[in-house]
Amino acid sequence: MQTAVRARITGTGMFVPPDVVTNKDLEKLMDTSDEWIQQRSGIKERRYAKVGLGPSDLAVEASKRALEAAGKKVSDVDMIIFATLSPDYYFPGSAVFLQDHLGCGTIPALDVRNQCSGFLYGLDIARAYVQAGIHKCVLMVGAEVHSSGINLTTEGRDVAVLFGDGAGAVIVEPSTDDRGIYALELHAEGKHRDLLKIEYPSMKQKPYIMKHNIDDASIYPKMDGKNVFKHAVTRMPEVVASVLEQVQKTPNDIDFFLFHQANLRINEAVMKGLGQPMEKCHNNIERYGNCSAASVPMCLDEAVRMGKIKGGDFVCMAGFGAGFTWGGVVMKW
Repeated sequence: MQTAVRARITGTGMFVPPDVVTNKDLEKLMDTSDEWIQQRSGIKERRYAKVGLGPSDLAVEASKRALEAAGKKVSDVDMIIFATLSPDYYFPGSAVFLQDHLGCGTIPALDVRNQCSGFLYGLDIARAYVQAGIHKCVLMVGAEVHSSGINLTTEGRDVAVLFGDGAGAVIVEPSTDDRGIYALELHAEGKHRDLLKIEYPSMKQKPYIMKHNIDDASIYPKMDGKNVFKHAVTRMPEVVASVLEQVQKTPNDIDFFLFHQANLRINEAVMKGLGQPMEKCHNNIERYGNCSAASVPMCLDEAVRMGKIKGGDFVCMAGFGAGFTWGGVVMKW
């Protein structure tokens, strides 16, 4: 029986809006401080998109850069997968926006709603299509515009200070050698869904959004930070250990690690638990904040372009987010 072809990321790209919002800027909007935000999360600044721009607009630029890096044209793309928790419209999904913006004809365009783990979930879908021979050039994007959906007051500060806007994209194609995705594993645990959520709008009520939802701020994200942290520092090392076991490697065998950028303290704890130095892990949360589904591909693109990840390196990526959902992947670059 013929062995399934391995899927490989052949190009990366990212884009963030030009407008920088520092912790000092947030001090003017709420009772917080630069010291408190940095100590709690490691974040110094983030980017906010201008009013009128959605995640698909940011995704266009990231996609063009990924295509260029892969040596591909828009006409080569035969499927789009778009991960976001902050879509342009309630429906339809943002993938069709991106398809139209890029001029991709009538190729399939799929949205993934797995929040901060969305890129890894989408990457697994792209891998499956490529390995099955159904598609040969998949554009996988994670993009977010959080800034219009956070509560920029003292009441919402615990969550609002963490998030930023950005987009990351990769091209997934069949590998022609031993490079590519060696193992990818996904998990979810829905009993914890209320620990990190935006509850309204909700189809559980009619109409699905009411004035009191705005008045009581239930249209904004809410998070039990302590429990999210506890689960993240447990689940990410678990899934890393699992994917490494699948390819018979130890953390020492991995040349570089990339994690979702939710909190620098989480990533520091994960690397410590793996017995690895922070020099083997690229973080950009201090400059961009938490960009949810865009975080991992943005980190990947930066690490590649900075020369931290080189051809032939073994790379491990992991993420954790609302749901709870999480996943990990090992690939040879």
